[in-house]
Amino acid sequence: MAEATLFDKIGGMGAVNAAVDIFYTKVLNDDLIKHFFEKIDMTTQSGKLKMFLAYAFGAPIPYSGKQMKEAHAYMNLTEAHFNAVAGHLVATLQELNVPQNLINEVVVIAMSTKNDIVNSGQ
Repeated sequence: MAEATLFDKIGGMGAVNAAVDIFYTKVLNDDLIKHFFEKIDMTTQSGKLKMFLAYAFGAPIPYSGKQMKEAHAYMNLTEAHFNAVAGHLVATLQELNVPQNLINEVVVIAMSTKNDIVNSGQ
């Protein structure tokens, strides 16, 4: 029998849905990064992130969205922006009482996208 994926360990789609909803509440209240979402349909954006995270965490689903580099190319994102988003993700998981070892796995996945997302040295 295969080992459970991170997706399974955190609670499946229900957990991903709850996390993304809480996460975007935090992001949209952060003055450093909320402006990136001003003209975004957040229902669509939330759905995209839910599918991406499910896929990235090992759910048995295909991901057909844009690659990280392409999706963020026009945004002039700095390391401070990335760190703010990552911090909100960790805080969300902590708020949901996700065990630290699983949060650590999420952080490894998030950090693996950093070079594709950060595209401005400012």
